[in-house]
Amino acid sequence: MVASVKERRTRILITLFLLGKDKAHPLFDPKIKQSFSIPSDSPRSRGTIRQMLLDKVIEKEEEGVYRITEEGIKELSLSFPFVRFSVFGWDGKFRIISYEIPEKKRKLRDSLRREISGWGLGPWHRSFWVTPHPIVNDLELLVKDTNWEPFIQAFEGSHLVGEEKVLVDKVWAVSKLEDVYKGIFKKWHETLSNDGWSKERKMKEVVDSYLDVLKADPGLPKELLQGGKWIGHEAWEIFQEMRNILI
Repeated sequence: MVASVKERRTRILITLFLLGKDKAHPLFDPKIKQSFSIPSDSPRSRGTIRQMLLDKVIEKEEEGVYRITEEGIKELSLSFPFVRFSVFGWDGKFRIISYEIPEKKRKLRDSLRREISGWGLGPWHRSFWVTPHPIVNDLELLVKDTNWEPFIQAFEGSHLVGEEKVLVDKVWAVSKLEDVYKGIFKKWHETLSNDGWSKERKMKEVVDSYLDVLKADPGLPKELLQGGKWIGHEAWEIFQEMRNILI
């Protein structure tokens, strides 16, 4: 199955981020292609790269060598919310999205959920979703002049009453996500201990499993995490160590 432009674009952005946002990287290097499942250097991929350069989400240092930009990190955050607050600060505001799309329009509702699934949203109450990510402008662009628009309401505000820890546990179920991270630590250990695998195969296993959990991580700012500590930050540090060893 040929990857869509959006999928290629996101894969390129997350690869450049995971390789290190502060450096440029040879995107189509065989080791990187194998480890990060980068699409081949084809006309489709080159077309995607050209558009990404025009959109200023990546920068070209030399032929085949690129780095992710701040705009690229912002775009990537809509698919992998963990990325945003590992780079940018939080403004202290929550965004609440309400959409009540009737059952007879289930396909419309499901398509909207797929589009915003990576925005760090958590279910607060029925039809109300909350996130600390600044996604209102992106939501406006997404729904304007579409069949979704009549069903959408969005609000911004600060948390004033009640314990934030209770809100975080209720909305994002962070204790369950901690268990997922603990499981990935075990898998990483088993992967690194497999003497029969090449470094490239080990790195691919590490990356694939990491992307699965990063997709589920709501990317909460440290201000909402008890003591500012989060197992996801520990996973990021471990990943960087493994990356430096395997690539």
